[in-house]
Amino acid sequence: MIEVTVDSVRVSLMSQHRVVVLKEMDTERYLAIWIGPFEADAITIQLQGVEVARPLTHDLLKALITELGVSISHILVNDLRNDTFYAQIVMDSNGRRIELDSRPSDAIALAVRVHVPIFVAEKVMDKAAITPDEEIGTTGLSKEEEEKLSVFRDFVDSLDLDDLDQK
Repeated sequence: MIEVTVDSVRVSLMSQHRVVVLKEMDTERYLAIWIGPFEADAITIQLQGVEVARPLTHDLLKALITELGVSISHILVNDLRNDTFYAQIVMDSNGRRIELDSRPSDAIALAVRVHVPIFVAEKVMDKAAITPDEEIGTTGLSKEEEEKLSVFRDFVDSLDLDDLDQK
């Protein structure tokens, strides 16, 4: 199992879909999981410390689990099949281990509320995680591509556009 943290929750500008980005501890490897807007809001609200007037679904789940005397140990994104991620909420009830099947988004929303570790199975990270290429700069181009295009950048930078508005 690989421990991760919630790096960010992002909105796609093209489709308004949400993505939760998990970051492996102590490395630059990331796992992006598409999630629903309500789960994205539930995660974001908790991470930002926003107070809500009434309990959200994940707050209710946390209260129910606590009231029943069960403790959550951790959550685990344990599988990836047909482009769908799967997760488990791992709990302890009087010495008995309970593994409850869950969507990753719900498990993460609960984990950030009860402050438990989030893990991803190694096979899932190996299959779906990305590591940003150190060769790629902020422009998204490699150093070689940057050098090839520098002559055009120099040309554009040398243009005098001050009197462009005048007719």
